[in-house]
Amino acid sequence: KLNVGVDIIQHGVEGLVYLLTESSKLMASIPFHKEFGDTLKRCISEVDFQDSIHVLGFSDELNKSLLQLYLDNRKEIRSILGELAPRLPSYHSLEWRLDVQLASRSLRQQVKPAVTMKLHLNQNEDQTAQVLQTDPATLLHLIQQLEQALGEMKMNHCRRIVRNMK
Repeated sequence: KLNVGVDIIQHGVEGLVYLLTESSKLMASIPFHKEFGDTLKRCISEVDFQDSIHVLGFSDELNKSLLQLYLDNRKEIRSILGELAPRLPSYHSLEWRLDVQLASRSLRQQVKPAVTMKLHLNQNEDQTAQVLQTDPATLLHLIQQLEQALGEMKMNHCRRIVRNMK
């Protein structure tokens, strides 16, 4: 009916789906309870959406239609995206123990330390536990790497990227 190729229709639909899902994914944090530092999450505003689609060069009528489509469907899109998101385990608690082997039958003088950790996780209302064991040197290296990663997350460039990923 439209005298347009199948590829053009497919790309148009994929582009529209991408625009709506990415716009619905982006969240803005608004503090609503200063005492506890809680934040209220909401979708991007109408102005932000209009600014995003304005650069595409569509007519004003089409921009208004896209905005109305976004406003009508953003809550439903967010709920569907929430259902599709993988349910990752979350931290519950950690137990740890330091074991040191001071001697054995063959070696009377030795010091062999080991750190054993039991990591309790919550996943889909079920609790699981993972037992990990390492030597202190590896544990210190891991701590340094994690602290370095946290330090990099405080840089402006990383904050900007993370803000755009939400």
